[in-house]
Amino acid sequence: MKDSPIPGTQANKPLLKLENVSAGYGEMLVLRELALEVYPAEMVALVGSNGAGKTTLLRVLSRVLPCSGSVTMNGRELVGMTPDQVFGLGLVQVPEGRQLFDRMTVQDNLLMGAYRRSDKVAVAHDLDRMYALFPRLGERRRQLAGSMSGGEQQMCAMARALMAAPVLMMVDEMSLGLAPVVVEQLMEVLAAIRGNGVTVLLVEQDVQLALSNADRAYVMETGRIVHSGPASVLIDDPAVQRAYLGA
Repeated sequence: MKDSPIPGTQANKPLLKLENVSAGYGEMLVLRELALEVYPAEMVALVGSNGAGKTTLLRVLSRVLPCSGSVTMNGRELVGMTPDQVFGLGLVQVPEGRQLFDRMTVQDNLLMGAYRRSDKVAVAHDLDRMYALFPRLGERRRQLAGSMSGGEQQMCAMARALMAAPVLMMVDEMSLGLAPVVVEQLMEVLAAIRGNGVTVLLVEQDVQLALSNADRAYVMETGRIVHSGPASVLIDDPAVQRAYLGA
């Protein structure tokens, strides 16, 4: 793991930057003056207990929830854009609960991820790449997605997101309800994705899992960032250990 942005021409320029972001539902404010940065080709964890505001933040980033403040990606302001516009910029989410098209085949689900792409040869190449990355999906490509196990469905959801050729992939509660051995396999895939240059924002309730695999992390409580820094430092922070790791 690395405790700083990946070296490169954009090392000092955030890929994603939030400044003074607040958002909520009606009169109920959930996010309060958030500031957050994600640099190219790193894995950043966003952790916190249930109800901390993590999924609300993803809804803001995906532009399905309005906010105040500034959200930029590669220097472009996202506030005011539609969900389809930010998807077109390469901001892609693997949603909590997978949200697959249950009555469509695995392959059709993957192709839905590439619905905006016109590079058919590259799409076909990426489809083969997904089956190499997730061999189980290759075995089940003609199977209805809803008939697979939870772990296989999570693989399908991740592969579908990758078929969109993401610049930044947001993964919401990947480990929820899955066996530890499956979670370990999926984390290995995320590490490979990051190694290939895709930036990952990992939103996790399992703080130990997230901090053990991320480069940097932000800890949320009641809509605010209360800790941030290298994940390898936060995992040893006494306050974080007391609050989230049972120390």
